[in-house]
Amino acid sequence: MIDPEKRKAIFLLHQEGMSVREIARRLHVSRQAVAVIIAQKGQMPEPFRATKNQIDPELLRRLYAECGGWIQRMHEKLAEEHLIKVKYSTLTRMLRNLGISTSPEIRCSRVPDEPGAEMQHDTTVYQVKLGDQTVRLVATILYLRYSKRRYLKFYRSFNRFGMKCFFHEALTCWGYAAGQCIIDNTNLARLRGTGAQAVIVAEMEVFAKPYCFRFVCHEKGHPDRKAGEERSFWTTETNFLPGRTFQNLEDLNRQALEWSTVRMEHRPQTKAAIIPAKAFEHECRYLTKLSAHLPAPYKVLSRGTDQYGFVAFDGNYYWVPGTKREDVKVLEYSDRLKIYLARECLVEYPLPADGVHNQRFSPPDLPPPAHQPRHRTLPAHEEEKRLRAVAPEVSAYLDFALAIKGVQRHAFLRRLLTLSQKMTPALFIKSVQRAHHYRIINLESLERIALLYLRESDAELPLADVDESFLQRAAYQEGALTDLPDLSTYQEPEEPKAPDQPEKPTQTDPPED
Repeated sequence: MIDPEKRKAIFLLHQEGMSVREIARRLHVSRQAVAVIIAQKGQMPEPFRATKNQIDPELLRRLYAECGGWIQRMHEKLAEEHLIKVKYSTLTRMLRNLGISTSPEIRCSRVPDEPGAEMQHDTTVYQVKLGDQTVRLVATILYLRYSKRRYLKFYRSFNRFGMKCFFHEALTCWGYAAGQCIIDNTNLARLRGTGAQAVIVAEMEVFAKPYCFRFVCHEKGHPDRKAGEERSFWTTETNFLPGRTFQNLEDLNRQALEWSTVRMEHRPQTKAAIIPAKAFEHECRYLTKLSAHLPAPYKVLSRGTDQYGFVAFDGNYYWVPGTKREDVKVLEYSDRLKIYLARECLVEYPLPADGVHNQRFSPPDLPPPAHQPRHRTLPAHEEEKRLRAVAPEVSAYLDFALAIKGVQRHAFLRRLLTLSQKMTPALFIKSVQRAHHYRIINLESLERIALLYLRESDAELPLADVDESFLQRAAYQEGALTDLPDLSTYQEPEEPKAPDQPEKPTQTDPPED
C-alpha cells in the first residue's frame, strides 16, 4: 500500500506538469500506480468489503448431521448443491459461533523467527526399498528454523548414542549451532516430565555444552511448536523418497546428504521464497561458531581376545596386533573402531558396510592371520544344497523350518544332513514328510518318527555298503600272504582237573573166607 503522503506528492507533481514516467522514476512507483493515484486525485480510496455471507443456521445444522460432522464435505455440498460459495475458514467460524462444532485444538504460542535462536530435531519411521527388499528405517532431521537448512540421515535403529553421532555430524557439517534445540518428549534426551517441566538427561546436557546449545521439550500435544521440522518430513516423504532407487543404506544416506545439503539449499522455501543458503549467510552472524576440532562421541566397550588374537564386535571379528591375549577396550565411533590396551591404541578399523557380518578384518599393512576366529560362524550352504537335492519334499520342509524365528540355521542344517546319512533315502523322505505335516522342527522327534516307521514295517536294517575293490589293494594282498596270527593266547584256559585217587574195589563178589 502507498502511504497518503506519497499519494499527495504524486498528485502535486502531476499538477506541476511532470510526466507520469518521470514521477514513477523519481518516487520508485510503477506507472500504473501513478495513473491510478492521479485519477483518485491523491486521496486514499474508500475501503470496500464484500457483503458478509449469510447462511441459514438450520441449513448448516442439517448439513452437519448429514455429513457426520465432516466440515470439508459440508463445504463441498454448499458449493455444489446449494450454490453458496464461502471460504472454509469462514464456514468453520460460523459453525463454532452457532455451537455446532467444537473449537479447534488450541495452538501453541507463536514464536517469531529470530536468526540464530532455534533449531529443531525429530525422528520418524519409513518403509524404504533397499535393492529388492523393503526395510524399516528411522529418518532423523536437524532443522534451522530461521534459514530453513536441513540435515537428513537414515538409521536401522536410533538410540542415544546414534543421536549424539548425528548431532556431531550435522553441526560439524554446518560449523555453527543455534542456542536451543526444540525436541519432542523423547526419552533419548528427556529423563522425566514433559514440556516446560521436562528434565533433560544429564548425559545429554553434558554432550550439548561443547556445541553451545541446550535441549528444550515442547508441550505435550503441540508438535506444531516444531512445525518446520514436521514440514521437513512431509517434504522428505513427497519429494525425496518418490522416484529414487537405493541399492543399500550407504547409497540412501549419500543421496539424502546431497538432497538436503545441496539441492534443497538453493531451492526457494515457504511462501516468502527463502533461499536457505543465502539466509544462512545472514544467520551465521547470530549463530555460535563451533571449533573445528570437537572430539567425536564414542562408546567404550570391554572385549576379550581369543587365542587367535581376534576381538568380536557387531557380528564381525577384528584382529589385535601383538602376542598378548588380554582384555582390551574397544572405542566405537560412528564410522570406525579403535582398540586400546593399557591406554595405547593398538589398531584402528573403519566400520564395514551395512549388512556385512561374520567377516574377519586385519590391518592392511600386515600379513593376514593364519587362523580363523574361535567363534566364527561357518556357513552351511553346501549342506543345504545337498539336502535340497535329495527330494522336493525335503526342500519344502527346509523352507518351512528355516523360516521359523529362533532356528539356528547352520546347526540345524548340519544335524539334519547327519541324520539323513543314518537311514535310507526313502525312510528319510517319509520321516521328513510326516514332520512337515505336523510342523515339527525338533530333530530328536524326527529321529523317533523314523524309528517308529522301522518298527511298523518289520524291515531289516540295510547292510552297510562294502566296496569289494579292497581285495585288489596292494596292502590287502600283502597282508594275505603272511602267516595267520596265533590267537591261542587270547583263548580262555580250560578248568584244571582234580588229582588222581585210587579206585575203590567193587562189591559185586562175596568176600572169601
